[in-house]
Amino acid sequence: MESFSSLQILIILLVGCLCVDLGRLDVAAHSKNGMGVQPLSKIAIHKAVYSLHDNASITAYPYVLGAKGGSSQWITVEIECPNPTEDDWVAVFSPAKFNSSTCPSDDVKQDEPYICSAPIKYKFANDSDAGYTKTGKASLKFQLINQRADFSFALFSGGLSNPKLVAVSNFIKFANPKAPLYPRLSQGKSWDEMTVTWTSGYGITEAVPMVEWGLKGESQTRSPAGTLTFHQNSMCGIPARTVGWRDPGFIHTSFLRDLWPNSMYSYKLGHKLVNGSYIWSKSYSFKSSPYPGQESLQRVVIFGDMGKAERDGSNEFNNYQPGSLNTTDQLIKDLNAIDIVFHIGDITYANGYISQWDQFTSQVEPIASTVPYMIASGNHERDSPGTGSFYDGNDSGGECGVLAETMFYVPAENRAKFWYSTDYGMFHFCIADSEHDWREGSEQYKFIEKCLASADRKKQPWLIFAAHRVLGYSSSYWQSGSYGEPMGRESLQKLWQKYKVDVAFFGHVHNYERTCPIYQHQCVNTERSHYSGTVNGTIHVVVGGGGSHLSEYVPVQTTWSIYKDSDFGFVKLTAFNHSSLLFEYKKSSDGKVYDSFTISRDYRDVLACVHDGCEPITLAP
Repeated sequence: MESFSSLQILIILLVGCLCVDLGRLDVAAHSKNGMGVQPLSKIAIHKAVYSLHDNASITAYPYVLGAKGGSSQWITVEIECPNPTEDDWVAVFSPAKFNSSTCPSDDVKQDEPYICSAPIKYKFANDSDAGYTKTGKASLKFQLINQRADFSFALFSGGLSNPKLVAVSNFIKFANPKAPLYPRLSQGKSWDEMTVTWTSGYGITEAVPMVEWGLKGESQTRSPAGTLTFHQNSMCGIPARTVGWRDPGFIHTSFLRDLWPNSMYSYKLGHKLVNGSYIWSKSYSFKSSPYPGQESLQRVVIFGDMGKAERDGSNEFNNYQPGSLNTTDQLIKDLNAIDIVFHIGDITYANGYISQWDQFTSQVEPIASTVPYMIASGNHERDSPGTGSFYDGNDSGGECGVLAETMFYVPAENRAKFWYSTDYGMFHFCIADSEHDWREGSEQYKFIEKCLASADRKKQPWLIFAAHRVLGYSSSYWQSGSYGEPMGRESLQKLWQKYKVDVAFFGHVHNYERTCPIYQHQCVNTERSHYSGTVNGTIHVVVGGGGSHLSEYVPVQTTWSIYKDSDFGFVKLTAFNHSSLLFEYKKSSDGKVYDSFTISRDYRDVLACVHDGCEPITLAP
């Protein structure tokens, strides 16, 4: 155990520096209270002052975590404070020296204690003991995950807005902080390819990354992996470029090719060190994709806006993303009946606090390590002023797409342009990027048409479109005097109709809503629970209730809305064969079905001529 005197703590802190002025602006810009606010942004870390007290102490244990190979562990933090108040709080810093190495060298100030990095999580001191303000003693529980660095804990008084540093703990660390962790699978660019992406602390000069894999129970082979990372100057704005910055480690991706369809594979992540020894992860498994058009039971889960949450109750995430853990746990519970997952934007809500991406990949690891976890880009991943995003806000907190593009693989031609297509058996998916221009004539519009047109509806009858923002219809999303994004709807609905898209999914609005099959604001089918025959109109579904704080509906009753639910949930599609599809909306709280419909049809029903959806014909004999 390392212990420190007040003088030694001061010396540690003086190594650091004050955050840059942009960091000050960030806290001011993000200091509003209420739901929808990144909890870490409430901390005015730039205002922290040095107020160490000789009789105050904070101790964390155990000192070594993950001794048995685990990537997460519960730890205990014990506090003693001679002048306790209800505003006292405990911050978790990683690296343990408050990340002072990330402070710009030309920004040295005379103020103390020179903290230039936000903590990775926090709790109020009275969180577990209401008597803290009387006794000055408390014992807190935190769950830590391996994030490639050591940890320390700091006791602050003065609340989040005027923090005064009272005591700093010993350092604790994971036994192997650089271990390969948090695998996330994705479809490759062909149906018989699976990609595996993971995070480690090993750069290319230290170790060679690889995946050992093969058919389950048979001999294994090894495939190399590429390695990426990014730096503070890759960020586009605050807070990612200032107080939210944290070293992301190294992100590795391996391509497992020539897979047999519908087969179980095992795999593990590995690094060959320069001394010739190997570091291996635990073993995982996945089922490879079916051949395109193959008739078999195929199950797809779709949702948006889930974010991350803390199982230890830290960071007040219950006010920010209260449904995130319910959705995660419900998917884990149902994992044997899920083949592929689509998380259509607003992935972590890190909003420029880089540490939160590790915590999200840890949260979804049981899912993403087992089935392909496909993502789409949302405003909280991409939008940053002056960086080419279609919307000019700073919803990404300066990340400008870098985190999403690097932490997750998608089979896009250019991952900075986050649109792509992918096949899964009888499904063909066209995933749009609502944060780049999608209007008629744009590069993305041309991609969308090409993607929709490329679906072979005899082999892949189920054509699905998805984007983050509501480019279609929503009773909650009132934009420019209309529902949803009117420009998006006017630009894209002719394509949806022409190519007979079955369902268009959207997030962004934090609730659930299903429309009738609709075209040009009109229902083209009066059925509500079963659709058969000619494909006419597209069913629009808002499925943004993955976990973030919920959205209200406008009081106007729309004629095209069939079912609404302001609750957390997700959609599951089950294709039984080329003619039968089941749609289910499930609540995250109990996993029960609250809305559903079926589609039954033949190939000729897809080919049939409908308004604005006819192939040209000639009168020639």
